[in-house]
Amino acid sequence: MSAGRSARRIAAIGARLGLAAAALMMTAPLALAVPSAPDWAFPPLGVKPPSGPARTITVPGSRVQRPEAALHSMVAAVDWFPTAHPAPPSLVLKGEGKAWACGYCHLPDGQGRPENAALAGLPKAYILTQLRAFADGVRRSPQTRDGASSGAAALMIQEAQAAPQGEWDALAAYFSRRPFVSRVKVVETDVIPSVKPQVYIYVAQQGPSAPLGERLIEIPVSTEDFEARDPHASFIAYVPKGAVAAGARLADSGGPAGQPCQACHGAGLKGALGPPLAGRSPSYILRQLLAFRAGTRANPEAAPMRVVAANLTNVQMIDLAAYAATLRP
Repeated sequence: MSAGRSARRIAAIGARLGLAAAALMMTAPLALAVPSAPDWAFPPLGVKPPSGPARTITVPGSRVQRPEAALHSMVAAVDWFPTAHPAPPSLVLKGEGKAWACGYCHLPDGQGRPENAALAGLPKAYILTQLRAFADGVRRSPQTRDGASSGAAALMIQEAQAAPQGEWDALAAYFSRRPFVSRVKVVETDVIPSVKPQVYIYVAQQGPSAPLGERLIEIPVSTEDFEARDPHASFIAYVPKGAVAAGARLADSGGPAGQPCQACHGAGLKGALGPPLAGRSPSYILRQLLAFRAGTRANPEAAPMRVVAANLTNVQMIDLAAYAATLRP
């Protein structure tokens, strides 16, 4: 399907949803306010791990060895498995001007990490639309610090504005062709290990367990693999008991907007008009639902999702994100 035809179909769905939302707002109390995005969904920068003695490191299965300091350069991405993918556009591995290396955050094969998007397998047109939204400042975090978009979204705004637009097409084409591999396990529980924020994600730490409550907390199985930027690092997402089944029912019914998720995201949420969601980071999906509800994903293409998310509660968003993450891409 062409990008133009997809846009027209999305616009038609948006129009129908818009009418539904308008009717809903006419019958809703005028004092109804949009719930705020919970702080726990946006781990802060936290405390970076202290630097130890200079050493050379590698990751399991790789023949590449690099000085540990190379892991901390945003202008040069470490590619542990260079033969596992085609040669990428130069900006994936090396920064240009004020633009950082795309592979530093999203990894050279586009698998991404919970604090940012997995670009692998996303439609090329969708990636280009998001680059434009970031560059125009109409895709922001729903949580602000000092009046500005915070966290990884703030970094992406800077990146999109700095990355040469003449290279966007090649970047989007490269990442869209990379196969996405899900490496997250969803665990329903009442209690989670002790965790701390570390560079926009939670990691395990020594300490007593804690009640999960109405939260979604995603952590790397191995903090060491995560810090090494190993694309094979795996994650555990802790969600409340019953969240997956509740999310499945909500996705099927369409929730308050009456629009089943598969209408746009396809059977098994593997992608259709909307991007694929199956098996992707649930904490990332949750943050996007919060942004749609808050209106900080404000580009025109996001209008249908803003209507869908407008009346979802935080718990419902957790349920949907948990369910989507359990599906196989």
